[in-house]
Amino acid sequence: MQALGKDIVAATLRAAGLQVVNLGVDVAPEEFVRAAVHEKAQVIGISISMEETVPYLKDVVDILKQENLRAKIKVIIGGSAVSERTRRDCEVDAYAVNYLDSVKKVKTLLS
Repeated sequence: MQALGKDIVAATLRAAGLQVVNLGVDVAPEEFVRAAVHEKAQVIGISISMEETVPYLKDVVDILKQENLRAKIKVIIGGSAVSERTRRDCEVDAYAVNYLDSVKKVKTLLS
């Protein structure tokens, strides 16, 4: 089900005129950062549907910090296993409650 939600968010972002690189499911933290650097992305979007994978979110933020990219690349999260509290705890830039909110939040991060 989460893959479907991720795909809906990606399609909605594209429809809003944003470029999206969809890495699929079960993506390693290092791969998110590598792809963001390669694509010159300004935002990494991560969908999390299982609580067991939330610690990997912090890994993404930590890698961005280690690579001195945290100020250049923002992170937005969504999915059934995350919340505004997760956003704060993991030092993520934005939390989207649904696909429409994701467009609003990503556009805000880009402005």
